[in-house]
Amino acid sequence: MASPLPGRCSFFLQKKKRFCKMIVARGKLFCGEHATMEEGSSRRIMCPLDPKHTVSEDKLDKHLKKCNSREKPKPVYYVENINTGPADGDETLQQVSLSERSRAELQSLVDQLKTAVTVLQWDVEDSILSHPVLQEELNNPKNGDSAQKHLKQQSSLLGHLRALGLLERGRCFVEFGAGRGKLSHWIHEALKTPDHLQTRPDQNRDQVDPCEDLQLLLVERSSTRFKVDGKHQDAGVEFERLQVDIQHLDLSKVQMLTQKKLPLVAVGKHLCGAATDLALRCLLGTPELTEDTGPAPKRPRTSEPAAQQNPNPGLGPGHVLGLTVALCCHHRCEWRHYVGQRFFEQQGLGATEFSAFCRMSSWATCGLRSTNQDTPPGDPTNQREEDEEHEPAEEKDAVSGFLSVDERQRVGRLCKRLIDGGRLHFLKTKGFDCKLSRYADSHVTLENVLLSAVPSSPS
Repeated sequence: MASPLPGRCSFFLQKKKRFCKMIVARGKLFCGEHATMEEGSSRRIMCPLDPKHTVSEDKLDKHLKKCNSREKPKPVYYVENINTGPADGDETLQQVSLSERSRAELQSLVDQLKTAVTVLQWDVEDSILSHPVLQEELNNPKNGDSAQKHLKQQSSLLGHLRALGLLERGRCFVEFGAGRGKLSHWIHEALKTPDHLQTRPDQNRDQVDPCEDLQLLLVERSSTRFKVDGKHQDAGVEFERLQVDIQHLDLSKVQMLTQKKLPLVAVGKHLCGAATDLALRCLLGTPELTEDTGPAPKRPRTSEPAAQQNPNPGLGPGHVLGLTVALCCHHRCEWRHYVGQRFFEQQGLGATEFSAFCRMSSWATCGLRSTNQDTPPGDPTNQREEDEEHEPAEEKDAVSGFLSVDERQRVGRLCKRLIDGGRLHFLKTKGFDCKLSRYADSHVTLENVLLSAVPSSPS
């Protein structure tokens, strides 16, 4: 049998048929995890804060004071459940899988769905755009298929920002579910001076202020490796990353935003499930607030320099210049967080139908997506974008023999459209013009619908 590597643990892992590769202390044969094999060593127990690692029993008190899983002081912008909706109906709602429903129940749900979508006034338009800042990277032969798919989506997202007049300096871009921060990276690259003039071909070069402020705020609840935002140290550009769940984020208490008070532009690449609704609540408040918020803020003309558009905009719903969010995983939405509750109720629908439609939305992509995903089961508010083809609905929701495959996919797409219709209705009541677009080809990503919005022009 082979010997352990020099300086490595001598414990043989039967399952992996090799020795442990952990480094050992000088004079020791085993690493910390396998130290119980040493003669005279103390017993190791699971850490009470995180059972994924162990600790010497006689050093438990010392370990608990420095364990990475210990509860840390909450930042000032952490306000527990500030962006969650009311729990009405959720606590008593009984989750029923589709496979447990009778044919009659399923047919009734499909009929209700088809009736509800007839009131929708929004079509999903084809709008695959691009931005020249990514062209060189798109032509790089070293990028594999996965990297190419991400780049094509990022290029289209920047193209939509440019088309909406949002891709300018003098504002703060808030990337929800930032992951490694690649989308913010390309926004930064597009707005480099003087390169960012390509986003405004009608603008005179002399009108550009190279010192105009630019802020990029990245929101991600998970600890992420290989982040790209730390590499940017340009003058006049601020990068900040908040490790916090959108559910608990109060933007009005983020110091970076309160200092310069730049207007906000929200972006997101595959903001999964309920995270989209949490982000909308974070930006614009809850749907229970009064809709009479006064005249809708005027969107700045793209011919105006950004510094003159809104000299002291402050924070709040009236100072969100727009948003572009790629939607994802409708089967992971929750009625409690959903911003379109009022829209559903106007159609005679409620939490029970919403729950069923969320499950049925997985039919749109069922059997077409990869199953090797990293979305934790039962996590309805996954906010990461690294693997946008998130985990499909649970197998127990599979329904055989009810409708053909093509019909189920069509019903799944109608469910997604109805759920997104509630989001558009919410944005409209907040004074925004909004639309849904297919921003990428289905061969690039099955979740290829983009939600975009800008403040309505005053009548």
